[in-house]
Formats: sequence, structure tokens, C-alpha cells
Amino acid sequence: MGRMIAPTTSSAPSRAALYLRVSTGRQAESDLSIPDQRRQLEAYCAGKGWGVGETYVEPGNTATDDRRPSFQAMIDAAMTKPAAFDVIVVHSFSRFFRDQFQFEFYVRKLAKNGVRLVSITQELGDDPMSTMMRRIMTLFDEYQSRENAKHTLRAMKENARQGFWNGSRPPLGYRVVVAEQRGAKLKKKLEIDPIQAEKIRKIYRLALFGLDGTGPMGFKAICNHLNDQNIRTRDGGRFGLDAIHQILNRPTYKGEHHFNARNHKTKTRRPESEHAICAVPAIVSEAEFQAVQDSLRLRSAQFMHPRFVAPGTLLGGICFCGLCGGAMTLRTGKNGRYRYYTCSTKARIGKEGCTGITVPESKLDDAVADHLERRLLEPQRLEVLLGNVLDRRSEWIDRRRAHVTELRQRSAEAAAKLTRLYSAIEDGLAAAGEEGLKDRMAELAAIRDEARADAERAEAAIEKLGPTLTPERLEMFAQAARERMRAPDGSYRREHLRAVAQRVEVLSTTEIKIMGSRTELLRTLAASGGEESAILRVRSFKPKWRARNDSNVRPSDS
Repeated sequence: MGRMIAPTTSSAPSRAALYLRVSTGRQAESDLSIPDQRRQLEAYCAGKGWGVGETYVEPGNTATDDRRPSFQAMIDAAMTKPAAFDVIVVHSFSRFFRDQFQFEFYVRKLAKNGVRLVSITQELGDDPMSTMMRRIMTLFDEYQSRENAKHTLRAMKENARQGFWNGSRPPLGYRVVVAEQRGAKLKKKLEIDPIQAEKIRKIYRLALFGLDGTGPMGFKAICNHLNDQNIRTRDGGRFGLDAIHQILNRPTYKGEHHFNARNHKTKTRRPESEHAICAVPAIVSEAEFQAVQDSLRLRSAQFMHPRFVAPGTLLGGICFCGLCGGAMTLRTGKNGRYRYYTCSTKARIGKEGCTGITVPESKLDDAVADHLERRLLEPQRLEVLLGNVLDRRSEWIDRRRAHVTELRQRSAEAAAKLTRLYSAIEDGLAAAGEEGLKDRMAELAAIRDEARADAERAEAAIEKLGPTLTPERLEMFAQAARERMRAPDGSYRREHLRAVAQRVEVLSTTEIKIMGSRTELLRTLAASGGEESAILRVRSFKPKWRARNDSNVRPSDS
């Protein structure tokens, strides 16, 4: 079949706009495609006697959507009244669009304003046969684009699984370095940026312990604190709530970067099975990351109603039915004279949902408090429960000291480079006003000062480490806690109970199960002594200390 050319409807020479596009920024910088497209398009227009007006160049944008600045500028010019040109010339239809629906939409939109689209390698007319051929060509372009994307994604996922970085800007706290070279291709990985990583560690500490162990801080409080302390983002900007949310929920910081986790077009999260896990250096430990997730989950409105966060019912929000797993809620009778914990599933659905358990509030509260007082608050039991957690003290100190050494080394390297620049200026090898030199000196000075300050803060944290918990200190804590559990106002009782017991399951009217966390108990113990212990860097909400059957307690019948 020969080429079909639409007849010219006017004797006046057409005004042409050229549209040139390559898919990636790398092609735009080093490839010859753009100059070659320009040469061929200009030669084609000269052969047709068309005058070339504006040239629109798209350096590194896909043709699968219309989010292209030059493309939109060209469409805007084509839709003016009258149009700025009569014809748009492209090398092939795939340069214009690789989506058949969008292609036809814009072709018809242009035609309504008297502007034609011409491909110099796929020249067709306006008759029905040419329209059908054009649609087949664009449909094939779309299929080929999707196939290429599928194979490219498969290669990038495998690259991520091997621990290499696929590109894009690294998360705060990391920097990209060349790991190895395979032929002409440089393979890159992420490494920890000592300066920026300390900001990440600080955010996690605030989320777990707050300021000086005052308690976990929320997104807004962390954001305000960082901005008030003039701690800035990598670009020197202020932290926002979204940035804090991403940092505290990003598994990259525990050493697992999830590649292909989201659909960039729809912004929806992909299933875990489609993720490629890229191993990267961890800035926080897996236990710290999980502790933050547990803390955020417990404070979420989906997990615990806001009324249980404020003082109120002793076991509200942590008491559950042992039969169905539903929450035990408070019910009252006789104008509040009688108060009961009862299964919410039975109250809501009836016996079909759960046979239900109902226990007087005072009976269950006293049973839980008595058990904690008699069984848990014994120095010997505390020593056994906390033994493994206490062993992590030296491990934490070693990690912090290694971090201090790294920061000191970075500060010294920046200072040495700065000294060499000063010497070069003094010796006449460089001019103080030389372009870029002043900015480089300011950058090195900032790195030196920030690394030194971070090292001093880390050393101060080690020095503030409280003394080892001795049997005497455990005895003092246990005695003080028993007294406060019986305080008339009940204020300490509730906070203490929630610190050491994160879940109470009512199995029957005579049997309950109490579960709690060793590290949370240790945090409470240290806070009671007025000192913040560095072994408490991991705050967990997982039930762990209920190790034997003697943790099952029967409420008193009296």
C-alpha cells in the first residue's frame, strides 16, 4: 500500500510547529536523538514548503500521559483563536502519545481548531482507511510501551533485591554512593549520612520517649519541637506533619527499603507480594521501629477510643473478653450505683455473637491491682523478668560510642578540608572570591560544626546513663509502687497499671489473664527513680512478660 497524503486545502504555505521528545533525562543529556529528530523534521518541512515556527522540546518525559510541560504549552498555542500554527510535525506518532485513547482525544481536539498532526515516518491521510491504520499503529505503540515498562520494572526489582539503588532522591538520612562498576554502568547503593541520620534518630527518640523521658510525642509536637530548635530538613526547610509521618512509618530506616511499594499514577499502595525489598544500612534498630509502630497503633482512634487515653475507667481500652476477643466496656445500673465490665459483642449482637462475661468493676480492678502488687512487684521476680533487657545496656553504649567516633571523624575531615582551602588561599593557589569557593567553605564549616554538636549530644546521652539497677533499687521501686497503687486519689494507680499491663483478658468470672511488656516495665522503673536509662531506648507494647501460668489470677469472691 502506498503512502496516502491528504490533499492541501489552501494554497498558502502551512505554519508548522515541531515536537521533539525523548523518554529519559539521560537521553536528553547524552543521546543524539533530539538533534537527529530536529534535523529530519526541519528537512521534511522544507520539502513541503512549510514555515517552521515554534519548536517544542520534551527532554525526558514519558508519552503515556499528558503531564508534559512542553506538550501542554504546544496544545495551548494550538487552541488559541486563531491557532499559532496549522500543523504539528513529529518524527513518529509514538513521540506524540503512547496511549491510544489520549492520542485520539488530542487529535480530535486539535482538528476542531484546524490543526493537523503529521508524522514524517507514518504519513497518512484523512480517509477512513488512514484513520483505521493510525489507530492500529497507536494501539501497537501503547502495547509496546507497556511491554517495555514491564520488562524494565522486572529488571529494576531484581536490581533492588540485590541491594542496589534504582535512582530517585534518597530518603532523609541517606546518600547515594557508587558501589561498583559493571562495564560502563555504575551500580549505586545507599549509605548513611552521619549528619542527617542523627535527625532521624532524634525523631524516633521523641516519638518513643519525648523530651527527657516525659512520654511519647505526636506528629505535631515533634514537628513543632524540631522547628523551634532550628533543626531543618536536608534542603534547609521546616519540617511538616507529612514529613514526620513518612519518617516514622518508613521501613527503610530499619534497613528494608520497599521498592515498587506504590502505584505512582493512582498513589495507591501495591500488595506486599509486588514489593522488592532492598537491604540498606539501618539508622534505627528493628525493635525501635516496631516500638514506634506499636505506639502509633495504640494511640490511633481505630485501636483505642480517645476517652480511654484520658483518666477514667481503670481498665478501659485494655480489657477484653477472653471468649470472643471483643472489648469489655463499662455498664452501669441503678443510676450508677452498680458498675460492671461486660462483653461489648454480647451487648451489641446478643448471645449469638458471644455468650458474654460480666464482672463487677471494683472486683476486676482490685483483682488486677492485687495481682500486680503481690506477684509482679517482688524484687526477685522483677530481677528475673528484666534480666534480658538489662543485658542490652552495654550493647547500646557500644553502638552510641561507635556513632560518636564516626561523627568526630566526619567533623575532623571537614575541618582538615577547610584548613587546606585556607592554605591554598594564603599561598595564592586559589582566590577567595573564586566562583563556588565561598559556598564550599560555608558547606564544610556547617558539616564540621553540626557533626561536632551531634557528637557532643551523643556523648552527653551516654554520660546521663543511670546506674545499673541493683537489688536495692528494685526493692525501693517495688515498695514505692505498692504504696502508690493504694493512693487514695487513684491517679498513680491507673498510670502505673497501664505501664506494666497492656492487655487484660477476662476468661470467666473467676479467671483473668494479664499481659505486659518487660521494656515498658523497665521504663516505668527508671522513670520512678528520676533517671532516664539508655537501655530503655526501645519502647514496646507487645505482651511478653506473662511467662508462666501463675500470671493467671482469679478475682476474689469477697
